[in-house]
Amino acid sequence: METRRLLRTFGIGIGTAGLLISGCSSSGSSPNASATGTAAPEGLSSYYTQKLSWRDCGVEGFQCATMKAPRDYDKPDDGDIDLAVSRKKATGPGKRIGSLLVNPGGPGGSAIGYLQGYAALGYPAPVRARYDMVAIDPRGVARSEPVECLTGKEMDAYTQVDQTPDDAAEVRKLTAAFEKFAAGCEKRSGKILPHVSTVDAARDMDVLRALLGDEKLNYVGASYGTFLGATYADLFPKRAGRLVLDGAMDPSLEAVEMNRDQTAGFEGAFQSFAADCVKQPDCPLGTTSPADAATALKQLFKDLDANPVPTGDHRKLGEALATTGVIAAMYDEAAWPQLREALAGAQRSDGSGLLSLADSYYEREPDGKYANLMFANAAVNCLDLPPAFDGPDAVEKAVPDFEKASPVFGRGFAWASLNCAYWPTGATGAPHPTKAEGAAPILVVGTTRDPATPYKWSESLADQLSSGILLTYEGDGHTAYGRGSDCVDTAINTYLLEGTPPTDDKKCN
Repeated sequence: METRRLLRTFGIGIGTAGLLISGCSSSGSSPNASATGTAAPEGLSSYYTQKLSWRDCGVEGFQCATMKAPRDYDKPDDGDIDLAVSRKKATGPGKRIGSLLVNPGGPGGSAIGYLQGYAALGYPAPVRARYDMVAIDPRGVARSEPVECLTGKEMDAYTQVDQTPDDAAEVRKLTAAFEKFAAGCEKRSGKILPHVSTVDAARDMDVLRALLGDEKLNYVGASYGTFLGATYADLFPKRAGRLVLDGAMDPSLEAVEMNRDQTAGFEGAFQSFAADCVKQPDCPLGTTSPADAATALKQLFKDLDANPVPTGDHRKLGEALATTGVIAAMYDEAAWPQLREALAGAQRSDGSGLLSLADSYYEREPDGKYANLMFANAAVNCLDLPPAFDGPDAVEKAVPDFEKASPVFGRGFAWASLNCAYWPTGATGAPHPTKAEGAAPILVVGTTRDPATPYKWSESLADQLSSGILLTYEGDGHTAYGRGSDCVDTAINTYLLEGTPPTDDKKCN
């Protein structure tokens, strides 16, 4: 289990799940007043007027380009950063509306990977017909000067460290792992670490908007992508077009509150899984009640902590990887049958199923290489909010509250929240309400039993935004658009295509 649960949409299946939380940032230089009109902010005209040189991506129908942005927006003359951009032009029929920027969340998720692997093929045909589908990998992510921290072997070791320490020696081992992770990031990526905040990424999005020739930014952001979109709207309210924020974050919360809320969110998702599981004849957690299923899962974790089981790989399945595997399957109810099979395997001393789920969560390839997902995740999180805890003693005091939020996951989630205490770059952001005064209507979508972005966060963000409109999906899983609800999809499609949002507090199931 990683440091913070990633906030990512599940658009491409298990492989897009992710780990604990980004906060929100009020850092970075605010745009010049002219930024709310059409002119470039002061000192940035060379970036806003550059020409994108589009080329074939090698993926059918897609074009790619490289955009330059200042590494430090406060000091735009101190060097550039190269950011990867991709698009698939509107297919027609119908009049082209403009560009639609998409982001799948994370932080650390590749928006280009999401675009080319899902959005430009899986979004509704009328949307793809009238929008150029566009993505930019945020700074520090994937193709955009990625943050690097550990080798594959080092990550293998890191992901297996016990995050429910039972004694002082295990606490020292866990904190040493956090320290090694942070030191690796500083050693390999120290130059970029101070400049990968959500505010920086949002400012990059405005440069891209200008280069695409759009007066306003149209955007669909899922999970952490909602925070990125809300941050953009707060910085550039007059340039915010049709914004859909699906599976929203609450930028007014401190890190410890967010982590505790999310702990409760995963508990709720597990309870939904357990209620379904006990009705199945093959439920490995029993067929009596969700409470008994929770007891059985806790016992399995305890057994694996004491005696890890083989996986067919050089790694054994211990409690840490097993927990991560279970968490991965909480993002989408379609993964529940796979989880039942994996849990049954672990009970038979075959850890391969849960290991596969954990590897997909971490974006680990069969050859042992990891995508930079987890590295970028920590780098952005630790800039966007001050640490949840300043040391092990603070965690110990908070464990009871976390265990109250989730008897199954609470202790591990509390300890996982400690990582930013050891980060080499201080936080530049702080909790703050996001209002985006003067923005056009912004559609916030919340799922009532979302594990990673609890529903109350969507309620809160919609209330904070001066023009926020809440659309509720009464169901399970992480995010709602494109996940089977005609009611949700119709409301969002109508907004994107016609500019007409649904009535506030519309509910779908």
